[in-house]
Amino acid sequence: MMTLDWTRRAACLDFDPELFFPISLEGPSQSQVERAKNVCQECPVRRPCLDYALTTRQADGVWGGTDPAQRRELARHLPVA
Repeated sequence: MMTLDWTRRAACLDFDPELFFPISLEGPSQSQVERAKNVCQECPVRRPCLDYALTTRQADGVWGGTDPAQRRELARHLPVA
């Protein structure tokens, strides 16, 4: 069972969750994605967040400082469960 205790220390808790789930990853929404990633850069639980997103195959949003395309690329290099 995966623990989510790390979520209580996440930097994103002080932000509107919509920042991390833009409508698109292109055009004007790209600046929103970059703002979300900047929040993640300073987050003390960035790695557990990314691990969670990869383990649970989160297809949308910014998790652990990565967008969906970046996570798909990372997941290609993970061992098959």
